[in-house]
Amino acid sequence: MEELTFRHSSEEQDSDDEIIQDPFCDPERPLKITFEDITSAAFKIKSGVIRTPCDRSQLSDTTGIDMFFKKDYLQYTGSFKDRGARYALLMLDQAKKKAGVISASLGNHALALCYHGFKLGIPVTVVMPVVAPIMKISQCRKFNANVIVKGKDMGEAKKVALKLAKKQGYTYINGYDHPDIMAGQGTIGLEIVEQVENIDAVVIPIGGGGLIAGAALAIKTLYPNIKIIGVESERCASFSKAVEAGKPVYVNIESTLSDGLAVPQVGYNAFETARSLIDKLVVVREEWIAIAILRLIEYEKCVVEGAGAVGLAAILAGQLNELRGKRVVLNLCGGNIDTTILGRCLERGLAADGRLVKIVATVSDRPGGIAEFCKLLAGFGVSIKDILHERAWVATDVFSVEITVVCETRDSEHTSQLRELLKNNYKRVEFVDFPHVYPGISGND
Repeated sequence: MEELTFRHSSEEQDSDDEIIQDPFCDPERPLKITFEDITSAAFKIKSGVIRTPCDRSQLSDTTGIDMFFKKDYLQYTGSFKDRGARYALLMLDQAKKKAGVISASLGNHALALCYHGFKLGIPVTVVMPVVAPIMKISQCRKFNANVIVKGKDMGEAKKVALKLAKKQGYTYINGYDHPDIMAGQGTIGLEIVEQVENIDAVVIPIGGGGLIAGAALAIKTLYPNIKIIGVESERCASFSKAVEAGKPVYVNIESTLSDGLAVPQVGYNAFETARSLIDKLVVVREEWIAIAILRLIEYEKCVVEGAGAVGLAAILAGQLNELRGKRVVLNLCGGNIDTTILGRCLERGLAADGRLVKIVATVSDRPGGIAEFCKLLAGFGVSIKDILHERAWVATDVFSVEITVVCETRDSEHTSQLRELLKNNYKRVEFVDFPHVYPGISGND
């Protein structure tokens, strides 16, 4: 496997400011895909893409919503991107297949393109920004692809990829705006309406817009009364900004748990196709994404990345309460989460859920003072995860010590009871609350 390194020559540096347009994504003439494009894709990709299950969720009783999870994280490369990538590669003529393809991607599209290119014998080059998860970069390299890690975000990575496409004669395949990509992603909508009866709404994550464009078109064509709800992270709400402006606009992206949605500008074709099909847009906070990832592991035994969990996050945050009593399908569209990020997500989710608690207390520094505090917590069924003590900055007396304790409780009610217990037994106790927590649906409601 050869890894391609991209460096600027002086000639290339002179043309750094040159704007190279993706020929399939013209802002002046955006393309709308058709229902026939989606049905064609469904027929052509069926031998190389998994028909994933759409099962009723155990969280249905907890939330009051009859929820079904479309589990596209079970695709071979771990996301719905397999659908569009395979169809776009199959639709190339022989000359373009021989020359090879290139794309910029944060990970899932790159994985799908590399895998299906490998299976179909088509050379693939991918440009991934430095913020792309390490696991996704490593996986791409396993499929004999040329992998370039360059650019601080998707916008910069795309510029690099377009320049290389022009120089090397590759076909650039946009991961969310190429018409064949959108048609391939739309096949998930066909499967959903076949697998679940009497659907009231479908909740779909939005990054570049390709998934919601294809899926919404498929669903609305067959069942116009089904509500389509799009969900974004607050840190990359590029579709909402496009709706406000009436066209795709560039948005500064912040680091987010849903890295798969971190696209600074939605696709022109995707926006044109999807804008009239979406009934509601929701923007969710990061802590609810962490809680959703935690809930999916605890209740569904599903390891899903942030981009796949945003739909459930919106429900847990109470932003879709109008769906209570309805039959709703949520897209769990990706499961490629770094193990290190997963650990952080679970801790963040427990903290936001009120089950991982940070306490600062002043206790006696005489023998047994700290032990007595720990014994009180243990007797109350609280598990201590970490403890730190400090003497120098205690302003009360020299026989006191300040301790910082991180501990785990059963649920938010248990935390409230612990709060009352400690305040009744110690004069100086402070609970460090998780920022931005506000009322929502917890696993024990």
